[in-house]
Amino acid sequence: MTRWAGITGAAGTALGDAAGSLSRRSFLAGSALTLGAAGLGGCASDTLLLAEAAKTYGPMPDEKFAIPAVDISKVNPKYYRQLVRYETREAPGTIVVDPRNYYVYRIEDGGMATRYGANVGRDGFLWNGDAYVGRKSEWATWTPPKEMIKRQPEAAQYARGMPGGLDNPLGARTLHLYQNGAYTLYTIYATRDAESIGTGITSGCVGLLSQDMIHLYARTPVKTKVVVLPA
Repeated sequence: MTRWAGITGAAGTALGDAAGSLSRRSFLAGSALTLGAAGLGGCASDTLLLAEAAKTYGPMPDEKFAIPAVDISKVNPKYYRQLVRYETREAPGTIVVDPRNYYVYRIEDGGMATRYGANVGRDGFLWNGDAYVGRKSEWATWTPPKEMIKRQPEAAQYARGMPGGLDNPLGARTLHLYQNGAYTLYTIYATRDAESIGTGITSGCVGLLSQDMIHLYARTPVKTKVVVLPA
C-alpha cells in the first residue's frame, strides 16, 4: 500500500493517516438490486455476494501495470459496486458524489444508478458544488503541489513528478474536475487501499477501488457533470 494515501485537493495533496480496519457487517440484501450485472434478490446469501464480489474485484493482469485482486475482506459489503434505485433530477451519465455516506453514483436510466464505495475528504477538506470532468488520464504522473511539500518535505522528491504505476497516488485512472474552465485540483481517482473505502482521508479528492474506477472511467466522457453533495 502506497504511503501517499491521499490525493490532490484545493489545499494540496493529502497524505492521509492510515485508515483503520473496517468492521465486517452482514449485508442487508433488501436494499441492493444487483451486484454489477448479476441479480442478487432479497434473499441472496453472503456466499453468493462474496463470490460475485470476488469476480468484480479480481486481478486485472492486462493493465499497463498489472492490478492485483482486492482483498474484499477489508471492504464493508455495502461498499461493493451495485445497481440501486436512486431518484434524482440529474440526467443519466451524471456523477453524484455523496461524501456523507461514502458513495459515488453514476446515474442510469429509469431511476437507477450504479453505486460505488468511496473514500472522501477528511475533516476540514470537504467541499460541495457542481463541477465537470475536464480531462481524463490513465496511469497519470503525480506532482505534489507546493503546499503539500511545505507541509511534508519528504514529498519534495516528487516535485518534478512521480511516474504512473501501482504506487502512484492517482492510480490507474483519474477524472480531473473543472469549474468554469479551470482545474479545481480535485479528482476522482483509483486506489488500491481497500481499507480506505468508507473513510475520510484526502484533501477533497474522491477515491474508488481500481476496478470500480476503471469501470466508471470507461463510461464517463469529458464534460460529464459531477455533483458533490454536502457532507
